[in-house]
Amino acid sequence: MASEQILPKRSPLILVDGSSYLFRAYHVPYLQALKTSYGQPTGAITGVLNMIKSLQKDYPNGNVVVVFDAKGKTFRNDLYPEYKANRPPMPDDLRSQIEPLHNIIKAMGLPLLVIDGVEADDVIGTLANQATQQSIETIISTGDKDMAQLVSPHVTLINTMTNQKLDEAGVVEKFGVAPNQIIDYLALMGDKVDNIPGVDKCGPKTAVKWLIEFGNLQNVINNADLVKGKVGENLRAAADKLPLSYELATIKLDVELPFLADELCAAPQDTESLIALSTQYELKRLLNDVQRPSNTSNDKTDSVLNTEELPPETNVSKDKYQTILSMSALKAWLDKLNSCELFAFDTETTSLNYMEAELVGMSFCIEEGEAAYLPLAHNYPDAPEQLDLQEVLALFKPLLENPTIKKVGQHLKYDKNVLANYDIELAGIAFDTMLESYVLNSVGSRHDMDTLAAKYLDHQTVHFEDIAGKGAKQIGFNLVNLEQASPYAAEDADVTLRLHNVLWKKLSAETSLVEVLEKVEIPLLSVLAKMEQFGVLIDSQKLGQQTQDLATRIIQLEKEVHELAGQSFNLGSTKQLQEILYTKMNLPVLKKTPKGAPSTSEEVLQELALDYPLPKLLMEFRGLTKLKNTYTDKLPKMINARTGRVHTSYHQAVAATGRLSSTEPNLQNIPIRTEEGRRVRQAFIARPGYKIVAADYSQIELRIMAHLSKDSGLISAFAAGTDIHSATAAEVFSVPLEKVTTEQRRNAKAINFGLIYGMSAFGLSRQLNISRQDAQKYMNLYFERYPGVLKYMDETRLVAKEQGYVETVFGRRLYLPEINSSNVMQRKGAERAAINAPMQGTAADVIKKAMLCVDKWISTLAKDEVRMIMQVHDELVFEIKQQELEMYRTKIIELMEQAVVLDVPLTVEAGIGENWDEAH
Repeated sequence: MASEQILPKRSPLILVDGSSYLFRAYHVPYLQALKTSYGQPTGAITGVLNMIKSLQKDYPNGNVVVVFDAKGKTFRNDLYPEYKANRPPMPDDLRSQIEPLHNIIKAMGLPLLVIDGVEADDVIGTLANQATQQSIETIISTGDKDMAQLVSPHVTLINTMTNQKLDEAGVVEKFGVAPNQIIDYLALMGDKVDNIPGVDKCGPKTAVKWLIEFGNLQNVINNADLVKGKVGENLRAAADKLPLSYELATIKLDVELPFLADELCAAPQDTESLIALSTQYELKRLLNDVQRPSNTSNDKTDSVLNTEELPPETNVSKDKYQTILSMSALKAWLDKLNSCELFAFDTETTSLNYMEAELVGMSFCIEEGEAAYLPLAHNYPDAPEQLDLQEVLALFKPLLENPTIKKVGQHLKYDKNVLANYDIELAGIAFDTMLESYVLNSVGSRHDMDTLAAKYLDHQTVHFEDIAGKGAKQIGFNLVNLEQASPYAAEDADVTLRLHNVLWKKLSAETSLVEVLEKVEIPLLSVLAKMEQFGVLIDSQKLGQQTQDLATRIIQLEKEVHELAGQSFNLGSTKQLQEILYTKMNLPVLKKTPKGAPSTSEEVLQELALDYPLPKLLMEFRGLTKLKNTYTDKLPKMINARTGRVHTSYHQAVAATGRLSSTEPNLQNIPIRTEEGRRVRQAFIARPGYKIVAADYSQIELRIMAHLSKDSGLISAFAAGTDIHSATAAEVFSVPLEKVTTEQRRNAKAINFGLIYGMSAFGLSRQLNISRQDAQKYMNLYFERYPGVLKYMDETRLVAKEQGYVETVFGRRLYLPEINSSNVMQRKGAERAAINAPMQGTAADVIKKAMLCVDKWISTLAKDEVRMIMQVHDELVFEIKQQELEMYRTKIIELMEQAVVLDVPLTVEAGIGENWDEAH
């Protein structure tokens, strides 16, 4: 018998759906924040390269080929002109990443395919078909469900983002139909994104049901009369278009290509080009990978970019994680925690609402990799016996309240509030990784743990949804099995400590940033927690009456709008509003949406309202509806049953400039210039025997401008206590101070505030309703009288362009990633921010320092004499006992005015009232 010929095993073909991953990477939040120092986005580039690297690691012998969609229309547009017609244009910040990414992939030596007239799917399908005929194993790396139709004994799908692998059985398990039914399945459902017509209201379950019953699309069509009800009517109505849908959903397997699948193979890496591209786009990890094989020097200055900035190579092993279920294990950990200098701490609870959250467990970490979870209230069926909650808290109370034993956490204010519900006052808060990241670079990324772990540790954490589920099916942490809950919770503490070690090293190199963190943000955390726990009293009856009044006025406004429009329509429908304003009433189109439709944004309606009555009524309708939905309806429902008060959440790590923000409720957005907004503020009241005191910094940003610019004219005006707007008017219009008119003062006020926000002559002309030439003349006169301001603005722009950031008076950095952008609009916006950010940021620092000073004084008083209950913009609001009201009011003014020392005096106005509006 003749011996069999033994063929060498062929390397698997790895086909990467580059376009699919490009879009997916673009929408990953932490990747979206990635930009070069000169403003070029790089998040999508980084995401796709990470996926390619992951594939190369998983398939070291694989032949990786990357396929992208070509520009322009494909044969499907010839079949159906509406194909993908509803897709919005590609965002500019994504489009700008395509060419760099292509160049990098080519320099890596990987085959990169972009074929005109077809989609990447068709090229991949053709290559997979060729490979199958040549008995080459094929892996298609994609996140596109349409590709499931290509799965066969020789073709497997893998989603590199989720690590999900689909063979034939996997397709059936995931979709409910076999690979050879996927096209039928897609045709029946249609695709709103690609604009493929399907059967109306036919979702995955219905499509699977029909295909199981009838086998394929043609049989479904042939038996349409057997399908009952509305869905049957829809099927019969769509029958004529289903063959077209089938054709549109079918991936071509016979694209004419100038090569065969087995001819595609990697070329040698172009190291020189890769280094140049890595450097140009500041891709530090890629650069490190390129240089690693040949870079034997220990001198970091040899590399083109300092690799110290790269995320450290981490392997977050969970081998040493422990679950504490016995008293002996608990005491052993207590001994460790009491004897260490610093430990990471985290709580696991039943709710994100700190006032309602119940403790489920606590986790700790004393050294990287050495962490433990202490479960206390997991109560799912067959849950293991856990230590008694009250007994454990009694043992932990001295440790958690010990100020000399330092703690680090991620968003420790939440944990501090939760523990306060159990009469534990968390002390020794030395670091908070959320705040460390925020102070290091407020706009560099989001500041949640998952994002920071990916950015600084190159580690993907286990997400809460991974163990608790999503949406309506999500369970509470108390119901999560300990086998999953324990490593998840211990990882939180471990990752927190690792993040602190990385972030603190970076912060320590900048003394001013350490000052901001240690002297402002960390101590403020405890002050805010006190304010949150105490809350604010709300008059729900007053809000109830206002809700009724607003509802009546909203109905009347809707009626008036309909009368002006000459017909009834849905005021909340953008499409209907566009038809009324621009088609029926023929109003001028001032701005268009990204899709090319005339805009109905608030900004556009405000401008139209200057000349047309209907937009003016619409603006009032929107404002009152928002006030009713957000405050008068909602605030009474937010009153805590235990305290009888409303408890907001203050956020330190949101606003780029350092300003505090608040949610649930948002105290920053209650209007003060409208009668209805002031009525909402009237519902914020004091307890019997107390009054509300509202203390507000006067013109703080203008005073900071005087300090920063060192302009002698501005400094003199503030030092003399002169009304700054009248003083500006006297200078600009060359009239004696006492002769300044109301109109001149109004114009000067617009100039003063406009300039600190970087307003142009065009913007000023619109605000004052004057010609652009007159506006420019006013600005020129202003700069002639206050030359220091112009010098400051010019120098600030230059400094921002050179170093990529500006600073507040106290050293807080405000990065401007678009300051050198090639996009003119982005660059101009960054330049305006460069001028304004130091003022807003310094104002934020001033109010925070004032809060610390006032809180320190309050802590010396008898309990409940004075309570700081709210912070809104440049204002602090207090609830003060009536007996010593005037003395305490005077003391608060003194502390706030002396919180910092500038070249001009700070002035504070403090009013007294029964409610917030009356006191303001």
